[in-house]
Amino acid sequence: MNQGRIWTVVKPTVGLPLLLGSVAVTVLLVHYAILTHTTWFAAYWQGGAH
Repeated sequence: MNQGRIWTVVKPTVGLPLLLGSVAVTVLLVHYAILTHTTWFAAYWQGGAH
């Protein structure tokens, strides 16, 4: 693992939850932006024609 030394600076018990949490927040923000700025995405989630 070529970035293994990052864990000498940041503890894995802190770094991993921050990493996974930031990924989850990013995913939710992208989905929210697509849902509120397009017409086809909401229809797609409701099973409508795409």
